[in-house]
Amino acid sequence: MNTIIFATNNQHKVDEIRHLLENRFEIITLKEAGIHIDIPEPHDTLEANAREKSTTIHELTKQNCFSEDTGLEVDALHGEPGVKSARYAGETNDPEKNMAKLLENLKGVDNRKARFRTVISLIFNHKEYQFTGICPGEISLTPSGTQGFGYDPLFIPEGGGKTFAEMDKNEKNKFSHRRKAMDQLIIFLQKNAE
Repeated sequence: MNTIIFATNNQHKVDEIRHLLENRFEIITLKEAGIHIDIPEPHDTLEANAREKSTTIHELTKQNCFSEDTGLEVDALHGEPGVKSARYAGETNDPEKNMAKLLENLKGVDNRKARFRTVISLIFNHKEYQFTGICPGEISLTPSGTQGFGYDPLFIPEGGGKTFAEMDKNEKNKFSHRRKAMDQLIIFLQKNAE
């Protein structure tokens, strides 16, 4: 089985991606690879932040690896929170505070259209490839549901009828931005991995 380092310490993302890959590849986390660093995300695009993480790990290990950066982009807020999604309400990465700030910024706003966008940066055989997945939807008026993480209690995917946090993993994967990007990654790996 091919082993690939996933350049993250976010266990929620690791669990979600392992579920999507269905044991086709062995995904190891930074911690499992013995790498104990927090990679900065200094750039103003998801693409550049994803590349920053994958190239940092590749330079350290010389192994195949991938990273991802995901943002919630709200039309009425000109794409905010975007690359700042995890730290929208401050550096503490507090989902409750992030959701509260988002709802405050959308108070009285009728246009609640938004999208989740994931960019994966894969370094495979020392070359970078990027894959993007987008899930259009809208922001609900109040949080609902207990599944998922981040903004999931506020995000209703187009055609979903309920928030991501009200869906189980299989339901969410029918709409998931991360799933769409991962599907492209999986197709690439199946074609190119020995």
